[in-house]
Amino acid sequence: MQAVPEHPITLFGRTEEGVVAAVQWLKLGVELVGATIIFLGILTAGALLVKALLARRTADFTAIRLTLARYLALALEFQLGADILSTAIAPSWEQIGKLGAIAVIRTALNFFLSKEMQEERRQSGDEKEVIEKV
Repeated sequence: MQAVPEHPITLFGRTEEGVVAAVQWLKLGVELVGATIIFLGILTAGALLVKALLARRTADFTAIRLTLARYLALALEFQLGADILSTAIAPSWEQIGKLGAIAVIRTALNFFLSKEMQEERRQSGDEKEVIEKV
């Protein structure tokens, strides 16, 4: 014999569960996109590094760092978006606090990463020229 639920499931309850499940899947997808961007950045920078090492062009390392930094900055934006999605549905104060801390850390990382990329670009010239040489 199957137990009867204490409270009958309402249309609102089923809809809310569906929305929560959809947001969780969306969060997972956004996290996957962020992780994929990091993976592609590592592959790209790794390939450029191998080419530079084989050509004995160690001066090109700055351009390679800038390439990887660009991928990391983009991935950080996706990861922050995933964190925001995780607290979008009925967050507790603890979750909001964690999101705030994560947002501050990731935003600071992104800010300093972008600042470093601008400074390196200014010092080394256009890294496209260096990458095309490799």
